[in-house]
Amino acid sequence: MNDHPIPAARPANPRFSSGPCAKIPHYNLDMLSDAPLGRSHRAAIGKSKLAEAIDLTREVLGVPADYRIGIVPGSDTGAVEMAMWSLLGQRPVEMLAWESFGEGWVTDAVKQLKLDATVRKADYGKIVDLAEVDFDRDVVFTWNGTTSGVRVPNGDAIPDGRDGLTICDATSAAFAMDLPWDKLDVVTFSWQKVLGGEGAHGVLILSPRAVERLETYTPAWPLPKIFRMTKGGKLIEGIFKGETINTPSMLAVEDYLVALKWAQGLGGLSALIARADANAGAVRDFIADKDWIADLAEDPATASTTSVCLKFTDPTIRDGAGFAKAVAKRLEKEGVALDAGAYRDAPAGLRLWCGSTVETSDVAALMPWIEWAYRAELAAQ
Repeated sequence: MNDHPIPAARPANPRFSSGPCAKIPHYNLDMLSDAPLGRSHRAAIGKSKLAEAIDLTREVLGVPADYRIGIVPGSDTGAVEMAMWSLLGQRPVEMLAWESFGEGWVTDAVKQLKLDATVRKADYGKIVDLAEVDFDRDVVFTWNGTTSGVRVPNGDAIPDGRDGLTICDATSAAFAMDLPWDKLDVVTFSWQKVLGGEGAHGVLILSPRAVERLETYTPAWPLPKIFRMTKGGKLIEGIFKGETINTPSMLAVEDYLVALKWAQGLGGLSALIARADANAGAVRDFIADKDWIADLAEDPATASTTSVCLKFTDPTIRDGAGFAKAVAKRLEKEGVALDAGAYRDAPAGLRLWCGSTVETSDVAALMPWIEWAYRAELAAQ
């Protein structure tokens, strides 16, 4: 029998999904009352809202003034694929993958674009040796592995004088980690991650070097309309002023603005980073002295502070995958952790979103429940 007592405290918000993620604290739908519903996004009010979203993105993230920021369709996937289809092919390419989304970009490059790319892969819980990467080639990588719980520790391995472009999928890093803009030529994210926004929209950020590539290089393959960022050899500047390629949801844009203003009120990026660090710290403090659960990330220097992935290490567990799923199911049934199971392609375990909209008190309250569910499932074997 499981003699481990049921914890007395419960998380006030049990939403630990890694996307779409928890809304900002104290969120309510009245916050969206200023959304210009039923109005054209091309009308003055729609354009002003989109421009404000771009301006606040720049301010909160500290994006350099000469970098372009665009709101694009298709979430982070759309943003990454716009960049890959539009920029790759001029020079050799290296694809770096340490989780399922990075693997997806490898498939795009090798099987769809038919590029003879150098592919470097690492197992879940690790990243590749960045010292071996040739940054005179175009390099595509995820900053934070949403499904593997690992991240690039910093931009030190990326040389200032590189000849290639760096294309960085930062969807679970932006707003929770310090991105070195001088090292990154393309950055993409979806606001449904760290700021808990609604889905379907992506953000694409381009350095001057990336813009120069767009204006001087034409890919060998046809570009769908939804990917086209130039006309007559010149960047379509309107895309980066809020004139979106297709119709955006003004309700989702308003929701993003609410989150950006909340971030401003906290103190900006440094405060957002501190919240995510504290959340991940609460998990790692809990598992530090446990012999039955561990961080999937093998090196603390590369351990994620947003998508914290855990694995069960008790050798008496008979069916690792089934056990982990059963623990996640118990947590959901108790209403203390929703969507906390590992990603379907990842090793069995738990994945806890610890991004900036999550309260550290909720993370701390969840930890005893994980031990309770583990012991309950162990007794039920």
